[in-house]
Amino acid sequence: MKKHTLVPIFVLSFLVFWIISVSFLLYGGGQHVLAQDKGSKTEAVKLPLPRYNGDVSVEKALLERRSLRSYRDESLTLPEISQILWAAQGITEPGRGLRATPSARALYLLNVYLLTGNVTNLPIGMYKYQPRGHELIKIAGGDKKTELFNSVGQAPIKNAPAVLVFSGMSERSTNPRWMYVEAGHAAQNVYLQAVSLKLGAVVIGGFKDEDVRRALNMSEKEQPIYIMPVGRK
Repeated sequence: MKKHTLVPIFVLSFLVFWIISVSFLLYGGGQHVLAQDKGSKTEAVKLPLPRYNGDVSVEKALLERRSLRSYRDESLTLPEISQILWAAQGITEPGRGLRATPSARALYLLNVYLLTGNVTNLPIGMYKYQPRGHELIKIAGGDKKTELFNSVGQAPIKNAPAVLVFSGMSERSTNPRWMYVEAGHAAQNVYLQAVSLKLGAVVIGGFKDEDVRRALNMSEKEQPIYIMPVGRK
């Protein structure tokens, strides 16, 4: 009788051990493993929190806004990059996910990429801005900014410490015009935020779409809209 009861007890003990082990992997130690696996494919850079009170009024920023095509040979800081990206697409109402830039039907049809050349504490590469979480996801290493310059041939791209690229997600929109309108809103936000930070920027639209896609390895479903170098005056 005892021999027969030992088998179920052994099996039950094994099952309990197995369940605890799996639970630990999934919800405890396993989270770190999953994060490592995810991190091996993508690198996330948490950005500093943006400021909500600046030293320059909206009126003054509008008065001083100009397109700047050449920049000092100085690096940008991570807080400056954070502020610029927040102005472009940052979330301003977390509960509803609304952003600094208006979007038709709140569809948010833009992708915002950052190409770094000289940004303090941020390696050279190509990053995608993630509004939720206010972070950068590294898309590619290497000097993608120079690759873009070689493809497009616009001088401000070459001498800027950082370049933003706005692309539209055409498959998500029932009206292609909405992408371009949203990109215009985002670019103006960046212009005004740059003035507040004592930086300069310029919008570039003179390029062939296929050249930008090839340089940045973009999907055919993405529509390049603006290239926006940013740097110090």
